[in-house]
Amino acid sequence: MEDIVTEHAGSILRVQLNRPTKRNAMTSAMYVALAGIFNEAANDENTRVVLWHGAGESFCAGNDIEDFIRNPPGPGDSPQAGLMEALVNFDKPIVVALHGSAIGGGTTMLTHCDFIYAGESAKLQLPFINLAVVPEFGSSCSVPARIGHVRAAELILLGSPFDAKRAAELGLVTQVVPDNDVLARATETARNLSAKPAGALQASKRLMKRPFREQIKAAMKAENEEFSAQVRSEDAKEALTAFMEKRKPDFTRTVKSQANA
Repeated sequence: MEDIVTEHAGSILRVQLNRPTKRNAMTSAMYVALAGIFNEAANDENTRVVLWHGAGESFCAGNDIEDFIRNPPGPGDSPQAGLMEALVNFDKPIVVALHGSAIGGGTTMLTHCDFIYAGESAKLQLPFINLAVVPEFGSSCSVPARIGHVRAAELILLGSPFDAKRAAELGLVTQVVPDNDVLARATETARNLSAKPAGALQASKRLMKRPFREQIKAAMKAENEEFSAQVRSEDAKEALTAFMEKRKPDFTRTVKSQANA
């Protein structure tokens, strides 16, 4: 698939999101392909580490809104749910080179990764509330568990952008590095990990994830149900329409509409 490029360098699998003109926004087809890549890598003895990054000026701008409007996720199986399942079950280290923007899923996917090197100018955001939907990829559980409820509320309930420095302060990224050094620094760590004993490496990650894996899966299931309901609400329709029309949403319209229903 041309929107995702993979390459093996020894025992390191490099995965590159490759839609630079769309800031690597994810389509349904990309979710399916990426889930397949991680599931295959999980069973490939020649893959010890995944190195993940984006082409162009961004890591990932979240969902491709036009594709998302055409293919909103349902409460059960969906392309998004398939990738969530693949990531939560993945026991090999994932190293991310984060540059530019990581919006929505571009940020929540990071909560399943082990090493995240962010460029100084990187911008992250959990904008779900602004689109009248709820968080996904288990982030309603993983983010509060990692940084506490009060700080998670700042990110999830306000939905404002935050920079790499703030992400490091919160413990959401491993290290902030100069923009030009991001991929090199992530590659260095991937090579270091690939030289470790593979069995012990995977077992260690599995043990670290063990106390939280079922909680994350339960959170994902609940999120998928809430998301599929909220995305079909009048508020979400207004938010998505406003986004496409490049204007500020007016949620007072939906209140009036619901009151008259």
